[in-house]
Formats: sequence, C-alpha cells, structure tokens
Amino acid sequence: MDLIFAEATPPGRGGVSVIRLSGDGARSLAEALAGELPLARHAYLRQLTHEGEALDQGLVIWFEAGASFTGEETVELHLHGAPVICRRVVSALSKFNARQAEAGEFTRRALLNGCMDLAEVEGLGDLLQAETEEQRKLAAKTAGGELGRKAEAWRGLLIRAGALVESSVDFADEDVPDDVPEEVFALLARLRDELSVEIDGFPAAERVRTGFEVAIIGPPNAGKSSLLNRIASRDVALVSDIAGTTRDVIELRIDLNGLAVTLLDTAGLRESNDHVEVLGVEKARERAALADLRVHLSDDGSKDTMLWQSGDLLRRGKSDILNDARTDAISAKTGMGIDRLLQDIFDELRKRVVGAGIVSHERQAKALAEARTELVGLDDLPPELIAERIRHAASRLDRMLGRIGAEEYLDVIFSSFCIGK
Repeated sequence: MDLIFAEATPPGRGGVSVIRLSGDGARSLAEALAGELPLARHAYLRQLTHEGEALDQGLVIWFEAGASFTGEETVELHLHGAPVICRRVVSALSKFNARQAEAGEFTRRALLNGCMDLAEVEGLGDLLQAETEEQRKLAAKTAGGELGRKAEAWRGLLIRAGALVESSVDFADEDVPDDVPEEVFALLARLRDELSVEIDGFPAAERVRTGFEVAIIGPPNAGKSSLLNRIASRDVALVSDIAGTTRDVIELRIDLNGLAVTLLDTAGLRESNDHVEVLGVEKARERAALADLRVHLSDDGSKDTMLWQSGDLLRRGKSDILNDARTDAISAKTGMGIDRLLQDIFDELRKRVVGAGIVSHERQAKALAEARTELVGLDDLPPELIAERIRHAASRLDRMLGRIGAEEYLDVIFSSFCIGK
C-alpha cells in the first residue's frame, strides 16, 4: 500500500496538532525530517527540518508494523498547534514518496490488515459522532470488540454443532452415541435464543445510536414555537401573534439526560384556505406520525385524536396568561412545568431503550436474522442438510464481522469518517 499521511487533529489553532503517517517507509520518512528514531513506542523531542529549513520542534513516535493502529509501520508527529506549521510540514511530506490520506483510510487499513473487524469499525465511526453519554457507551462497546467477541462465541457453538453432525455423517456405520443429535439441537436452540435477544434489542439500540424524534403538535398559537425557544434558551423558531406563522418543521437537537433527542416544532394543525399553510400542516402531520413521541400542546389540554399514540404527552400551554396551576400546565414565558415535561419525555423514551442490545446497525441485525433463519426447521432434515445450514449460519456471522463479502459496505461506512482517522 502507498505511504499515506494526514493531520489527525481538527484543523485550526490549538495547543497541539498531530500528523500521522502509515505504510512502508514511514519511519525512514520521519527520520529524514527529524533524525534517528532508535526505539519504537518512545517519544523523541526532535527539531524537524526540510531542505535546511527548521519547520518546528515537536515529539516524534514510531510504531513498528504489527503494533500500530493500522497494523503497518506508523509515525506520529506531535507539533505546535498553529495551522501554518501543519501546512508547512504537510508540504514537506508531499515532496517525499507519500500521499495525502483519504477519509477513513487509516481505519480502513486497520480493517484490511486484520486489526479490527467491520463491527468495530462501525462502532468507531459511531464513537466519533457520539453526542450523548448513552451514544458514547453503546459505541464504545462495539468499538471495543464486544460484538465481535459475542460472534466468536456463537461461532464456537456452530463449530461444535457442525462437528457433531459431520461425525454422524462420516461415521454413519460406526457406533455413534445416540445423544449426538440431541446435543446438536440443544446447541442450535441455545444459539437461536441468544441471536433473538440481540435481534429483538436492535430497534432500541438503533434509537440510542441515531436519536429520538419528539414532535410538538397542536393548534395555531398554542405556544409550540415559544416552548421550543424556551428549551433552546435562544430564538430557534419565529414567534408571532399571527396564527399560522410556522410553515415548515423546525428541529432542535438536545442531549436529554444522555439520550439524543430532536424536538420538532410543527405548523399549527387546522383547516386553511392558504395553500402554503396547507402544505405546512400536511408536513406537520407526516413528521408527527413518524416521530417516536408527540407532545400535544393546547390551551385546554385537548389532543389530536388522529395522531395520538400510546405514550404521548398532553400539556396545557400559556399557564402564566390563563392562571392555570394544574400539573399538566406549562409556560414558555416563565418556564413553569418545562422541567417536568422534559423529565416525562425522558422517562417515556427511557422505557423504550430498556433491553437495548449491542447491535445498532441494520446491516448487523440483518446478518443475525439471516443466521437465525438458517437454524430454524432443522428437526426433519437429513444430517447433510443440517451441516450445510450450519455452515451458512457461520457464513452470515463472518459477513457481519466483515470477513467475507464486506466490500459493498466499505465506501458507505468510511464516507462518514474524517481524514486522519
């Protein structure tokens, strides 16, 4: 593979900037700039020079092949965090036999060199994009190889079951113990159950990863936009006494006690002769119907029966104007009842993530579902077909980890990675 390099820290001014190099010749290139680097995984304070010009003084660390993130010979240059320094060092590196890395190329090499499996790569991508504590926890588990370890344990059950079935085929005329088929089916039943737990927990885990949507709905001038602005502590939505001001869906992303939640301010639900407002109401109903939860906001505590779903919340707005002190009353002006509303939203969403598994990507869940399908309805099959179905199930697990047939996913996965990772 080519020798590649890229800045691994965000562009801009900072305390330290890190440039990474990976590939054959990484150490030699670094030594051309910084001088001799005798020992791997030791930090050397060096003056970097190129063509007789001093570039910067920083730390230089090299990692031997097989002991680095990518699995290749790797070097890190820890420089002062001025953008001009990074640009100058990158310019110097470009004059050697090296090229700028593409987005996610370091991680892609780690995958291709067997340092990570595909599930770990997806977990790392999720970790880089995590906004909340729950997202971080879930991504850290996958990036740390927990799903891969589970898959290895499942594969071990398949290997054991497959070996027993193969024995019954190869030694059909021999004295094979009568309990062999029973053990096979017991192993496969146990595996089906474990796969089902992860598959059933996928919707909740996916929601933790991608976040929830909560729509604020109600008639015009119910205070929906004011409520959104109060929660945001800034003017996100336009507020006016004129009914029908909100025409499009306005989104506010928040961290709600560790859960990523997008609040949706929608057009007031009413009949109208204004074509643009009608389009806004249609979009409001569409987004509200697809949301995970709806807050029905009105002056009198009424709900939209067409959109009402189990778990939805009712709130009476403008309590400061209406002198309403009931527990379901809120005021965007004074803040009354809003903390309680946010807590109720969290409590309802939290119920939905109980039992969330570690499988949080549709690709992973699909592979597990296919593996489980291979293990259903085996009781009346001959041993040869049972053995074949077991091999197919193992293949689905290998596909989930990227050991086979992963090429079609790689470009999509790495397109979300930053350059330098």
